[in-house]
Amino acid sequence: MRMLGLSKLIILTSWVVIIANPLPIHAIAGSDQGLQPKAAIPQPIAAQPTNASGIVLQPASVAFPIPPTSPSSTPEQAGEVRVADDSATDDPPSNNDEPRRRALPAPLDGVFPSAEYLGPSPLIGVPDTDPIYPLTKAFWSAFPALKRARIKVYGWANPGINVSTSSKSNIPESYATVPNGIELDQGVLRIERVPDTVQTDHMDWGFRLSSMYGMDYRWTTAQGWMSGQLLHHNYLYGFDPVEAYALFYVPSVAKGMVIKVGRYISPPDIEAQLAPDNYLYTHSLMFTYDCYTQTGINAAIKLNDQWSILFGIHTGDDIAPWNGAAHPTAMAMARWVSASNNDSLYGGIDSLNGGKFKDGHDNLQQFNLTWTHRFNTRGTFLTSTETYYLFQTHALVGGTVNHGPPHTWFANVGAGAPIPGNAPAFGVVNYTEVKLSKKDFLSLRPVDYIVDFKGERSGFATTMASWTAGVTHRFNELISVRPEVRYEHAFSARPWDNGQRKDQFMFAIDAILRF
Repeated sequence: MRMLGLSKLIILTSWVVIIANPLPIHAIAGSDQGLQPKAAIPQPIAAQPTNASGIVLQPASVAFPIPPTSPSSTPEQAGEVRVADDSATDDPPSNNDEPRRRALPAPLDGVFPSAEYLGPSPLIGVPDTDPIYPLTKAFWSAFPALKRARIKVYGWANPGINVSTSSKSNIPESYATVPNGIELDQGVLRIERVPDTVQTDHMDWGFRLSSMYGMDYRWTTAQGWMSGQLLHHNYLYGFDPVEAYALFYVPSVAKGMVIKVGRYISPPDIEAQLAPDNYLYTHSLMFTYDCYTQTGINAAIKLNDQWSILFGIHTGDDIAPWNGAAHPTAMAMARWVSASNNDSLYGGIDSLNGGKFKDGHDNLQQFNLTWTHRFNTRGTFLTSTETYYLFQTHALVGGTVNHGPPHTWFANVGAGAPIPGNAPAFGVVNYTEVKLSKKDFLSLRPVDYIVDFKGERSGFATTMASWTAGVTHRFNELISVRPEVRYEHAFSARPWDNGQRKDQFMFAIDAILRF
């Protein structure tokens, strides 16, 4: 199985190198004028209805804005489409050049995974600023209708290697599961259309399909979504359709509303399931044991530039609607940004229902709150702290049952002992981020605790903590690496290396290869 993963890694990497090696691309293929880079000019946008930028086709009632072909000056924050550039001079941008947007200025520097504070995705009034990667460019060249409709096809390969004091399994550390070797954490192919929520004169639509293969499927699997690979076979590598949803933008509700229907990433965390969205390669212990994905319907409503709300109903954490473990589950969250744009709060109820463990699967009741603060107006120095409280009743030690055979990478299979009454857990994590240069930033995770009071989440009734420091270096928009060092410790149990160690030290490094 590991040889299979390595061969896929070699194939994926080879294709990425082939795609990334051509001469730098400075503009989308088109007119000669499009070959001349142009600096983005800040254009404040009024609150009243405006026309979408570019030409607009209007069959029936839905409009398809065509993105302009001139590149903007920043990949994370520019209001116009740009092509990903693999040249040595392609520096990640700062937030000095503001694009057209119907929101407060982007608070954080573009060197970080996101220039925005946490909130409902996509943020209303914020333009789609991701670069146009080589695979999208190739599809747009072959099928111009995709370009006109703003449909993008792209992805990444995410191999990693670690050196660990454990010899069999790094769990409960998550994602870099196998110690002392190179593995394919995730290979992702994404197809999406992002609705234009900057304009306010017409409704718009979008969708996202993200398919993932690799070791990381273990953490994203939802019971009922091709879950037999994990819950019946305990495979090291697997496939997961981790995101599959539609978006509908309605500008006439408050300052705009986006309705999301399908399977989506659980909204409240600093960390995310997909590699490019994270500050570090490995994940916090508290993130390991909360919700990963949900399937349902929700609505994000922008009230003004400082307040947004998100509410909806889903079928429970990491459960498909058609599975026997599904529950109707409420979700309600709010986002606040200070008038100074220096602070943000985002949190609320991620999951709330009866809370009873059902059909061998967790039924987490989850409450989150995240505070983010930037220390300067350039957004180059920030700190973000998240806390959660989880609980459920009539659960089992170790939670969701894995019926597969034990393997060295995960041996804790079978049903755990019943837990009478309530089984709570508490977690807290802090990230402190500092921009070092145009291509580098430092990530510190000085606080990461989970208190698993009765062992329902991890299988061990203990408090666990980790401390991590790492650096992200971007060679260009297509290739980045993230080396880190990490130490973790349990205060009253031996969770690591299949129950053999009370602590673990590791050095790890991964690469994100975009295409």
